[in-house]
Amino acid sequence: MNPLPPLRLSQGHLNLLSACPRKFQHTYLEQLASPTTPEQLERLAAGSQFHLLMQQWQLELPIEPFVEEDTQLQRWFSSFTKAMPQILKLDKPGGNVLRQSEYALTVEFQGYLLTVAYDLLISNSAQAKILDWKTYPQPQNPRWLLQNWQTRLYPFVLAETGFYLPEQISMTYWFFQAEGEASEEAQHFTVVYDTARHEETRRDLTQLLIQLTHWLERYQAGESFPQVSLGASLCDSCNYAIRCDRTPSPPVDHEPIQNKYSLSSDFTLPNLADIQEIPL
Repeated sequence: MNPLPPLRLSQGHLNLLSACPRKFQHTYLEQLASPTTPEQLERLAAGSQFHLLMQQWQLELPIEPFVEEDTQLQRWFSSFTKAMPQILKLDKPGGNVLRQSEYALTVEFQGYLLTVAYDLLISNSAQAKILDWKTYPQPQNPRWLLQNWQTRLYPFVLAETGFYLPEQISMTYWFFQAEGEASEEAQHFTVVYDTARHEETRRDLTQLLIQLTHWLERYQAGESFPQVSLGASLCDSCNYAIRCDRTPSPPVDHEPIQNKYSLSSDFTLPNLADIQEIPL
């Protein structure tokens, strides 16, 4: 049997794998559909439209088709234009400034392909500034952002390319929706990267991927990924709680679901890069 190609892992995959390995299995290996509420679909659609708008702006293409009949997009883009001098500024002089929208990078690490897509990357020879657009209010607890794999993976991958030292890299989230939409002023949160953060991420990422390799080997042999502990709060709102026997449910007659991966001799994994990332 030919060896499997390296799996592509995004920040969404790493966040879910860290939170609940079994949910990672259901979502990405078995590709089970997860119910989405109309409100969630609406938020995802609005966020997608804003990202398209920002890409259109960066390409210097007309933005009127996006904003002329959408007051929410108008408000968010107005917040962006007011903060634009601060958003686009680089602190260190270094020759020509390059702005790249929806810039994708991939590096090989521990036998996996780590993939990122920067909403906007602004750089010169002395500095690289990663920008990420968010269309929800800024989280109140900055620790949550610092621990999130997007915050950790995005600068890590850029530093691993060797084009910039960790100390030359920063990442800034821009939040264009205020709590309750009471203000049109955008909020931001910046993480200044350095070698200590880089090495800490390397250690944690190495450990997580060693675990993933072990779980994938056991999964190919017919063993499921681990579950979170009984009583974990994650199970209360999880769409797979019934499937994982973590909540009482009425008996339902249905055909057994065959696991096409666990016993098959031609076991293959899906290309995780084709699956939409989970929003931060």
